[in-house]
Amino acid sequence: MSNSNRQIILKLRPFGRPTAKDFGMRTVPVAELGEGDVLVRALYMSLDPYMRGRMDDAKSYAACFSLNEPMQARVVGQVVRSENGAFAAGQLVIGMLDWADFSVVAGAKGLRVIDDQTVPLPYYLGALGMPGMTAWIGMEIGASKPGETVFVSAASGAVGQIAGQIGRLKGCHVVGSAGSDDKVNFITSALGFDAGINHRTQSDLLAALRETAPNGLDVYFDNVGGRTLEAALDHANIGARIVVCGMISQYNLTREETPGVRNLTHINRKRMRMEGFIVSDHVHRFDEFAAEMAGWLKSGAVKYRVDVTDGLENAPAAFLSMLEGGNFGKQVVQIGSKV
Repeated sequence: MSNSNRQIILKLRPFGRPTAKDFGMRTVPVAELGEGDVLVRALYMSLDPYMRGRMDDAKSYAACFSLNEPMQARVVGQVVRSENGAFAAGQLVIGMLDWADFSVVAGAKGLRVIDDQTVPLPYYLGALGMPGMTAWIGMEIGASKPGETVFVSAASGAVGQIAGQIGRLKGCHVVGSAGSDDKVNFITSALGFDAGINHRTQSDLLAALRETAPNGLDVYFDNVGGRTLEAALDHANIGARIVVCGMISQYNLTREETPGVRNLTHINRKRMRMEGFIVSDHVHRFDEFAAEMAGWLKSGAVKYRVDVTDGLENAPAAFLSMLEGGNFGKQVVQIGSKV
């Protein structure tokens, strides 16, 4: 094993849209292990929109990244050395590790062994990981019923893919929006959505919703905010539920650049419920989620697409592209291969 370790660090805090200059790469020796520690070699690393908020020096539900230190992400890796009796060399694990070739996990905190290898390893960062559970919890909050209409934005992304398919499993009419014709074709042809909208070419989103969801919206699973949220509020039915998962259209905007949503009065007039959530608040239900999701994946009831970028050095570019909708499916970076 090489003793050198490449790390991606946060060099600068972005103001508005981040750029490649905000990231840096350095090579350092692999750190020594203390009692209870585990050394993990990265195989696949997750890139997620919430990381954009961690680049800022602002209080939020996740601690901000430290300047000139490695960024962190969910990583599927393989144990190289262990000073912890619960882990052995060669085991596949998942945990919150550095953007790096190797990470020393102090006290094995948060590290979990991957026992079931009958599904692709990147799924543990997507359908069987935080994004999948986010969709699962969010759709539970939406409380959709058979025959209702569900609208999912960013429907070909890490969370949206799963949210829409859960809606279909519940017997709902499901409409998704995505950023290209290929993505719209994917959600309708491969995932079973009833209809799709290309939000980049459709200037009148409300008209598109009226066409694809003629009975109005009962649940809107919001991943983007902005004008899509406005259109959904306009088309929502009385008693509709708005599930606020994320607002990626806003993440790279300064406060001055961020447009306000102009029709929030619909929440009162239509007696709607609009609820935000953070998946980490529901971590106690992970085993319940994982069992159900694994069953769906293995039976073929749920399908999942992963967008793999090769090489740690390409992680910053892949992250920036994802924030602009350049990914097609759950964005991961392959750093190494299982031995």
